[in-house]
Amino acid sequence: MSENRTLMMQGNVAVAEGAIDAGCRFFAGYPITPSSEIAEHLSRRLPEMGGKFLQMEDEIGAMGAVIGGSLGGVKSLTATSGPGFSLKQENIGYASIAEVPVVIINVMRGGPSTGLPTLPSQGDVMQARWGTHGDHPIIVLTPAGVRETYDMTIRAFNMSEKYRVPVVILLDEIIGHVYEKVTLPPPHTIETIERKKPDEPLEKFRAYRADESMIPPMPAFGDGYRFHVTGLVHDETGFPTNNTQKIEEMLLRINGKLDHYRDEIVEVEEHIEEGSQIGLVTYGSSARSSRNAMRMAKEQGIPVSMLRLKTIWPFATEEILAFAKKHKYLIVPELNLGQVKHEVEHAAACHSEIFGVNKISGDPIPPTDIFNKIKELS
Repeated sequence: MSENRTLMMQGNVAVAEGAIDAGCRFFAGYPITPSSEIAEHLSRRLPEMGGKFLQMEDEIGAMGAVIGGSLGGVKSLTATSGPGFSLKQENIGYASIAEVPVVIINVMRGGPSTGLPTLPSQGDVMQARWGTHGDHPIIVLTPAGVRETYDMTIRAFNMSEKYRVPVVILLDEIIGHVYEKVTLPPPHTIETIERKKPDEPLEKFRAYRADESMIPPMPAFGDGYRFHVTGLVHDETGFPTNNTQKIEEMLLRINGKLDHYRDEIVEVEEHIEEGSQIGLVTYGSSARSSRNAMRMAKEQGIPVSMLRLKTIWPFATEEILAFAKKHKYLIVPELNLGQVKHEVEHAAACHSEIFGVNKISGDPIPPTDIFNKIKELS
């Protein structure tokens, strides 16, 4: 296709199409509400593109399969929701320590446990960062609309390949199931990033030897390079080590590479209203309610600013601190009991007073709830 594509599209389908346009050719997953449309769509589309689709026996197997697909040299994706995301955590840790590029979609629903299968939540923010044990690198993105879901899926694959890390996209049932008019670019115009390949002789290759970029080149299984993969801490050969100096070097490198590239990774959207004393820090579907609350406040003559987090992890600490210095009050609307609010309080460093607007019933946050808090503080 050589022209823009304008159509009505569901958020979950936007994930699938974004993955295909990013070069994804392998999906492994297990159906779970409210993410199942991603698997359903890719079960048809991937074979058309020469890719492979596997329905696995469970989410543990699905996560293991996409790690294997990536090690085989293919961009790989899995998708799930709350309980399935919990099952994936051990293998997410494996991908983190082995530096295997994979993309994981979590269409959030209410929890804990089976929770609210058909209703939205933003309750997996902390799990996305700390769900697997140990200090580990991970990138987490959160879209607020269908076109952005498509774009973020492409960006997730690009960052996963470039930095050799798992990338999680957190959307919720609202964004996953809403239909919106979108205009997508021709696939050939989309910028995609491929993982760095080794350029040294086979006998000199070390699977985890990194240069100043902090990111080792990554051959595919079958390229001829000796490439050992383990969930144990390892040295540059890829084989386990008990050398404490090498252990520390390896763990500092895999965690430090995201700090090194932080300014390339963290993305926010900021709207500053002149004279505003109140700022909204928001993300995902709650940002849609926040925009309407801002409009309602403006109609009442109350200026309100907004900072929307498009990257959740690494956290936008610097951006929130700068935003907090401009406002007396910050309001954090979210579909949980305050997971991002806690991080905002830390990042604001006492420059603003922080308030939450929270809902955990399975209903979206009405703009009036946010507007009422704005009026209370103005």
